Amino acid sequence: MSETSVFIPSGPNDCAKLGPTGWTSCQDGAEVAIYGPVSGQVIGKVHAYTTHEVDEAIEKLEQGYQTWKRTLLVDRARLLHQWADKLQENAPQLANLLMLEIAKNRRDSLDEIQRSADFIHYTAEEGLRLTGETLFGDAFPGQTREKVSMVGRVPLGVVLAIPPFNYPVNLAVTKIAPALMGGNVVILKPPTQGAFAGMNITNLAYEAGIPDNVIIAVTGVGRVIGDYLVAHPKVNMINFTGSTQTGQHIAQKAIMVPLLLELGGKDAAIVLPDADIDRARDNIVSGAFSFSGQRCTAVKRVLVVKDIADQLSAKVAEKVMALTVGNPEDDCVVTPLISTQAADFVWDMINEAISQGAVSLTPLRREGNLVYPVVLDYVTRDMRVAWEEPFGPVLPIIRIDGAEEGVALANASEYGLQAAIFTQDVSRAFMLAEELDVGTVQINGKTSRGPDHFPFVGTKASGMGAQGVRYSLLAMTRLKSTVLNI
Repeated sequence: MSETSVFIPSGPNDCAKLGPTGWTSCQDGAEVAIYGPVSGQVIGKVHAYTTHEVDEAIEKLEQGYQTWKRTLLVDRARLLHQWADKLQENAPQLANLLMLEIAKNRRDSLDEIQRSADFIHYTAEEGLRLTGETLFGDAFPGQTREKVSMVGRVPLGVVLAIPPFNYPVNLAVTKIAPALMGGNVVILKPPTQGAFAGMNITNLAYEAGIPDNVIIAVTGVGRVIGDYLVAHPKVNMINFTGSTQTGQHIAQKAIMVPLLLELGGKDAAIVLPDADIDRARDNIVSGAFSFSGQRCTAVKRVLVVKDIADQLSAKVAEKVMALTVGNPEDDCVVTPLISTQAADFVWDMINEAISQGAVSLTPLRREGNLVYPVVLDYVTRDMRVAWEEPFGPVLPIIRIDGAEEGVALANASEYGLQAAIFTQDVSRAFMLAEELDVGTVQINGKTSRGPDHFPFVGTKASGMGAQGVRYSLLAMTRLKSTVLNI
């Protein structure tokens, strides 16, 4: 196999499996083909784990847990820093892999690697600051100072980490690093499109000195090992990012297991008459179309007051027409969608809206998985594109009478991830923000994740639990009280 740290498949018959000693060729057993979004052809294969192999991996992790949970915090932090350094050292190769595997452009791929390394470094330092407290009994009526509770945080055990295809490195790292710093061990189930990325960052963790019984990546078909992992009696927590439908399925399967779920969104940008139109335009276009709109935090609909709708829609369409469209190697903003199925879904939604009266302000064009960016004006409430998450390069514009209607429309969604308000009246923006039923409100900025020490929260069908470095550390540990009776 590859002599370098990062393994990149060289052809459709190249099949890889990651073991404790590094990369090996697939020998016996089933394989999973990985398709490249650009070519639509198989770029390589990965080993398909069986349920028996999953049991073996979890048993190995349980053994590792007994040592890792007792490993000094400073030693865990040192190993995490070394892992982050490995990501940075291999950033060009990892970026090449992301371009091949998920069609993310080079600039964004490199940004993802750097952001992941920064997250690990920050988590290592923040984990050293997690402290407990001492409580004396006499603070409660009828008790004495002779009863003392020493409260600290302890790990949960085996954490199942399931990242999505769109950020297979970053959204794996945001699960793994806090889990490890908290004393847990991790079984990583990478997405099919992103399996090579998941295995590679795991291998780099091994090279950094993190034991091979502390993190294990298992690849395979979701219908074979997905439910098996989720319902496994020895999995103590599940941290998942993906579709709402899958998240709800996991919640039904994982009975009494702590969950951290980052799911879908239909993030609205509400533009009021006094907004800085150019600033709103720039943030809306960037927020809607970076990585072809394949982001849960993408701006997925614009709710603009009618007085300025013509002006804003014209400016947005003009800027969208200037976006670069093509292959990731050329650093284009809009690149092929992850699969033909995804492209079909977006294309059908666009055409359905036009048949119902929406007006496309940009040319309709598709080449295989590559859907050119589309701005749809005069979208109405009865159109599917007004409510469903396309996860592609399409931006619906809905004209509203005022701010109150915008808030009501935003809140009528089943999702509650983020929303943006564009206005120069900051006091009013804060008042409207109070009314929005979402995890985060951006004022005069695009909906987006981060900085990564900020809380990242979804309400309703957008998720469960809070993420962000400290919040993730808290979610992947639990309180434990030891009471001293003097």
